[in-house]
Amino acid sequence: MSESSLHLTKFEHRAVIKFLVKKGKTAKEIFEETSSVYGESGPSSATVKRWTRLFQQGKETLEDPRSGRPNTAVTDENIEKVKKIVLDDRRITWWQIAEELGFNKERVGDIMHNHLHMNKVSARWVPKMLTPLDKQRRVETSEEFLDL
Repeated sequence: MSESSLHLTKFEHRAVIKFLVKKGKTAKEIFEETSSVYGESGPSSATVKRWTRLFQQGKETLEDPRSGRPNTAVTDENIEKVKKIVLDDRRITWWQIAEELGFNKERVGDIMHNHLHMNKVSARWVPKMLTPLDKQRRVETSEEFLDL
């Protein structure tokens, strides 16, 4: 069996648990079996117990009932708003952006890191990867400083 076939999604693990419950296995037996096959990438004992109980109680779907409400702060429009604020003031903080836009701080951090690909360096927000234009601009600026 290949290494990649041992890494299932949570949804796929739930399908395996449901199948084994239908075969009459207990939570302990299911956990032992999934641990022997999937090792560390398998579901925890608590997860197996919870899903075994749900399937034994008649649950048919594999969707997680605990899923929270959808994330409405991370939209293209809000990403653009955060980008504009940061480009206007690179020294702004997460909580200042969150306060201005009415988001929580974690959403602002998610937008900054995962959508705008920016990090805070020396109290300034900078892109993680420089564009070719940014690189050329840095070379030109450095050459001007050397000429001075």
